[in-house]
Amino acid sequence: MAHASNTRHHTATAIGPDLTTSTVGQVSATRPVEPINTSANTEPTHATDHTNPQNPEQTAPSRAHSNTGNLTHGPLIPAMLRFSIPYLITCFLQSCYELVDLLIVGRFNGADSVSAVSTGSQMTHLVTVTIVGLTTGVTVTISHAIGAKRMDKVQRQIGQSIRLFILVAIIATIILATCADPLLRLLSTPPEAFSQAHDYVTICFLGTPFIVAYNVISAIFRGFGDSRHPMYFVALAGLLNVGLDLAFIGGAHMQAAGAALATVISQAFSVAAALAYLKIANTGIRLRATDLTYDWAGTRQILTIGTPIALQELCIQVSFIVITAIANGRGLEISASVGIVEKVISFLFLVPSAMLSTVSVVTGQNAGARQHSRSKTALRYGITMCVAYGAIVCIASQIWGADIVRIFSPDDETVVRYGAQYLSSYSFDCILAGVHFCFSGFFSAYGKSMYTFAHNIISVLAVRIPGAYIASLLWPDNLFPMGCAAPLGSLLSILICAALYYWRFSKRHPAALAA
Repeated sequence: MAHASNTRHHTATAIGPDLTTSTVGQVSATRPVEPINTSANTEPTHATDHTNPQNPEQTAPSRAHSNTGNLTHGPLIPAMLRFSIPYLITCFLQSCYELVDLLIVGRFNGADSVSAVSTGSQMTHLVTVTIVGLTTGVTVTISHAIGAKRMDKVQRQIGQSIRLFILVAIIATIILATCADPLLRLLSTPPEAFSQAHDYVTICFLGTPFIVAYNVISAIFRGFGDSRHPMYFVALAGLLNVGLDLAFIGGAHMQAAGAALATVISQAFSVAAALAYLKIANTGIRLRATDLTYDWAGTRQILTIGTPIALQELCIQVSFIVITAIANGRGLEISASVGIVEKVISFLFLVPSAMLSTVSVVTGQNAGARQHSRSKTALRYGITMCVAYGAIVCIASQIWGADIVRIFSPDDETVVRYGAQYLSSYSFDCILAGVHFCFSGFFSAYGKSMYTFAHNIISVLAVRIPGAYIASLLWPDNLFPMGCAAPLGSLLSILICAALYYWRFSKRHPAALAA
């Protein structure tokens, strides 16, 4: 979900969340230097507390609200928690779209519907995380400009985001809607579930513009350090989704198609709520017609940061799809159990995902303000919190793994047994993945998105996919070895990230910080 459709070329179009939460007039008065090299950008970098010399009509945000999104000073842990908790709740509510679909489908239908929704939602999740990865470029460039007190650049980046993601939404919708069946065949979707899976993904793919729209709006909010407003919009949509699921699946007996329709309508509602807020909000940012004109320098910044992350997410999700295809080839029960566990894991990974975004935004603002030691501290805090959380989740999965799977498939003990095996080993990734997630957020904030792409691709190609395939051949009746591929892949990622951090960001090798 995201906003890309509000493109009316008014002279000054109000946009943004509570953008009075920006750091203008609050950050250190040291001369800002952008951490990303943009040779095409030759505008001066000075700014005053009251007006922007690049845009005299734009006044500085109110000081009464200026600390809300300011992540460049004050105690760091409370600031990270203020940002990460609303973001975590937002991620939780978004995940509930798919989890509620799966839960309600499982309650009213059989394994064929469960397999259809689990397979189809994995494909739609791939689309969502790829778009989220691409919009990271929006978040990082805006957070850099906020840290450097460049409000003129903030406006320009918002305008370029609107132009870019309208095109992304159109292209993605056309490609995905026409490739639904080939993708399902590529996944070795069980014949019993193919028809329902086709209905599910087709409806969801036609709703791609809403996915794009919501995530662009959320990326802009996060760049300003505001993670609250996306939470409100998703909360409203989540409640609607539950009601529509019960009506379409339980009442109208629409099976997987009902789950997809409920999700798309809820996403559209979330976008509508965000647009309504943007229309009435009294923000400090107003887009000019010049901000909406094509600017290759601004678009290039977004793509330079966002594209490697989008490709990384795409490849990771493709690896999950390959693993799903391997599981689908082993029978309906294993297909359903792997699909359930993948959904549970995506839910458990919400905290590491929230911390990745938190580290990225905190680091981005502090990189713009040239407070590099604070950026490094944010990375350490993020890793510590993720490891502590992962350890708790892993222990709980060992104890209650079967009970967790049984929630989604209460009447099929074969699915429960296989799912418990898979979750038992896969849950160790909750400890390890959080570490390289935080590194990825840190690298991206410094414009080193290729680092995050490199370590994830190496992990996927060297460990995750071949490990899962070999385990399926050697242990055909046990999913525990197959689940070990994910944590082993994350371990390799951690080793690569640690080496890159030492090479580019340590005191002995500070080249990236000086860039």
